[in-house]
Amino acid sequence: MARQPDDKPAAKSKNDSRNDDSVLIRELALLLAETNLTEIEIERAGLRVRVARNISIAASVPSAVHAVAAPLAVPAAAAAATDMAKHPGVVPSPMVGTAYWSPEPGAKPFIEVGTKVTAGQTLLIIEAMKTMNQIPSPRAGTVTQILVEDGQPVEFGEPLVIIE
Repeated sequence: MARQPDDKPAAKSKNDSRNDDSVLIRELALLLAETNLTEIEIERAGLRVRVARNISIAASVPSAVHAVAAPLAVPAAAAAATDMAKHPGVVPSPMVGTAYWSPEPGAKPFIEVGTKVTAGQTLLIIEAMKTMNQIPSPRAGTVTQILVEDGQPVEFGEPLVIIE
């Protein structure tokens, strides 16, 4: 269960603060596991902590359709992911973080499929360690595919966008 914040201010050393932070993170991770949530975020006293986990969800498909569709869908999805990484127009993620399509929630996205971009133009933002990092286009061209969802966690080298 999550702990309640201390209401009384106390002088704490840096080590006490770090220990409290790690205890809080562990408690949030346990809360994720207990409640089957995929993400939890809290903010207090200027400290913002977000704990998230990746889970894979298997879609429920009727057995008659599943027997025909599953053998074709799994290899196609795996092949598509590897094909995109090898595409000559791919823009890979330069870091681990969370990808965002626009500068702020509700704002117009930086790019859409069909957008003509110039070298250096911002394609999207990746938030890493509370820092918003603009991801520039490495070349001019037209955006043919956006391979990540808004707010999706991304890994280093993961294909983000295809520019042709």
